[in-house]
Amino acid sequence: MVLTGAGERAFTAGLDLKELGAEEGALGAANAEGAEENPVKAVELCRKPVIGAINGVAITGGFELALACDVLIASEKARFADTHARVGILPGWGLSQKLSRMIGIARAKELSFTGNFLQAEKALEWGLVNRVVGPSELMRSALRLAADMASIDPAFLAQYKRLIDDGYAMNFGDAMALENEISSAANAQVSPEEINERRIEVQSRGRGQK
Repeated sequence: MVLTGAGERAFTAGLDLKELGAEEGALGAANAEGAEENPVKAVELCRKPVIGAINGVAITGGFELALACDVLIASEKARFADTHARVGILPGWGLSQKLSRMIGIARAKELSFTGNFLQAEKALEWGLVNRVVGPSELMRSALRLAADMASIDPAFLAQYKRLIDDGYAMNFGDAMALENEISSAANAQVSPEEINERRIEVQSRGRGQK
């Protein structure tokens, strides 16, 4: 799945602060854990890989939505900002925990404690996004990557995604034990004939890649 914003101005600016400031209880509702009310939870629960094509600004809640994606590709016009501190609210969709794990705790604190924008090229340098492309190339690049992923058996891909995500939420030792447990059971079901057939396909595909 490819998730992007309309046009080139914004991926998403997040929640409507004007609405949150006008309605009693709106902020609490925004932190709902159900996927129907919480867009970040909806993305996290998607069994398919989710590619975020960041075409413009991703601010605060929009930044959190971007972080929920499995892979990020950014337009040269993309910018990220965490303005939670400037608004005076704490993140409830995972930014305070995910960002530091992705770019390092000191860099995450710099962004969160200043509310400053992070440009696309710096986001690439810091490891937040996988690649930066021109605006006209963004969707083509995202769709090519999606096509590569879609060429893998979807049930296997869902299992692999869950293994990575579940392990990422654990300490390293428990994550290694989880991989051993899951892979031992799953790999025992694969026949030597299947492995050999796929080996030939992988070799042929590799020769065709530059």
